Amino acid sequence: MQKKQEKVGLIWFTTNLRTKDLASLTKAQSICSDLIAVYFIDPLHFKETSYGFKRQSVFRVQFLLETLKDLKSQLKELGISFIIQKGSPRDYLPHMINQYQISDVFAQKEFTSDEISTYSDCIGSCPSEVQWHFQFDQFLITPEQSPFHSVNEIPFQFTAFRKKIESKTIQIALEPKPYKIHSNFQVHSELPSLKELGYDAIETDHRSAFKYKGGSAQALLRLEDYFWKTNKVSFYKKTRNQLIGSSYSTKFSPFLSLGAISAKTIAKELQIYESRIVKNESTYWVFFELLWRDFFKYTAIKYADNFFKIGGLKNSPYSYIHDFDKITKWIHGATNDDFVNANMLELKHTGWMSNRGRQNVASYLVHQLQQDWRIGAAYFESMLLDYDLHSNYGNWMYVAGVGNDPRSRIFNTQLQAERYDSSKSYQNLWLQTSLSLWS
Repeated sequence: MQKKQEKVGLIWFTTNLRTKDLASLTKAQSICSDLIAVYFIDPLHFKETSYGFKRQSVFRVQFLLETLKDLKSQLKELGISFIIQKGSPRDYLPHMINQYQISDVFAQKEFTSDEISTYSDCIGSCPSEVQWHFQFDQFLITPEQSPFHSVNEIPFQFTAFRKKIESKTIQIALEPKPYKIHSNFQVHSELPSLKELGYDAIETDHRSAFKYKGGSAQALLRLEDYFWKTNKVSFYKKTRNQLIGSSYSTKFSPFLSLGAISAKTIAKELQIYESRIVKNESTYWVFFELLWRDFFKYTAIKYADNFFKIGGLKNSPYSYIHDFDKITKWIHGATNDDFVNANMLELKHTGWMSNRGRQNVASYLVHQLQQDWRIGAAYFESMLLDYDLHSNYGNWMYVAGVGNDPRSRIFNTQLQAERYDSSKSYQNLWLQTSLSLWS
C-alpha cells in the first residue's frame, strides 16, 4: 500500500462548498499528505432546460460566485490550491488526474441519475488505479447513521420518517477542524465574472427579504445573528409564515443549498442554544425543517427517477392542459390573483420567495391553472437562490398530489392572502412593480 506521504488527493467540490464539517476533507487529510481542489463550472448548468428556462438565473450564479470566492479563501488558509475550471468534468478531470499525479479523488456522494452518470463517466475515463472516495456531506442524519437498513424501510410519509429518526438517539458530531498542509502545488485560478458566464451584473432589490452574500463566512454570521444576537430562533414557529423582511425565517436555506454550511453545524448550534438560552416549540421547529430536508433526500434515494416524472413517486395519474399564455402570466406576476402575483414578482426580482408564498403559487399553477407541475419545478430551479434538487421536486410533487402526501394540497389563495397579508402590505410592496410581462 502506498504511504500517506506519497499520495496526492483531489477534492472535487459540487454542492458542498465549505471546509468546516466536510467529511470529504476529513477523509482526504487522513489518507493524503498533499491536496488540490477543483470546482467545475459546467456549461450544462447554464444552458436552457427543455422547458425554456436557464438552469441558473443571475441570482443563483452571483450567489455561487460569491460562495466560490469565499471557499477559495478558506482553502488558501489551509494551504490547498483551488482550481475553478470552466468546462465539463468529463472533459477535464482525466487530464487533471494525470497532470497532478492524483492517487485519490474525494467527492460528495450523489444519488440522482444525472450526477451518478457524471461520476460514472469520469471514473471510466480515468486511470484504473485511482481510488475514489464518496461521502454523504449534504445530510443532517446520514444513511450510515439512520435507523433505516435498506431503502425499502424509508417511510412514504414524513411523520413516520420523523418519528423513526427521533426514536433513535443520534449524536450530532461535527467533523474535526481541518489542518493546514504544506503543498507542493501553487496553482492560480481566477473566478469568472458574471459577464463571462453570459449574465449582466445586478444590484439587490431594496425590498428583498434575502440580502446576504454567498459563502461560509456569511452563513456563520447569519447563524450568529439569528441565534445569539437577536434570539429570533426562539420565535421561529410564530414568525415563519410572514412575508416581509429578513427576520421572519432563518434564511439558512441558500447557504445549505450550496453546502456553504452543513445541516449538522446548524443542528449542533441549535442544541447549544437550547441548553443555554431556551428550548421551545420554535427551536424544535428549526430541527423539524432540517428533517424535512433530509426526508426529501431519502425519498429521492428510494424512488430514483420517479422523482422527476409527471406521475411522481407512484406514477399516479396526472392530467394538465398546457397553456403557454397562462404559464407566462404566472411567471411574470400577471395573473388574476394579486397575492400570487406579488409572490411571483418577488421571485422574479430577487430570486427569493417565502415558504408560504411558494405553497400558494405552486398550488395556483397546478390546481387553478391546471398546468404541468414540472414546469413550475423547472422555473423554481432556475430562479431560487436556495434551489435544492430534492426539496424542490419533493415539494412540487407534494402540492401536485403525486408525492408523499395522499391528501389534497389545494390552497385557497384568497383566504391565504386574508390570513397572512390582511393589510395588503406585502401585495402593495411588490405590485408597485410594473405588471408588464416584459418588465
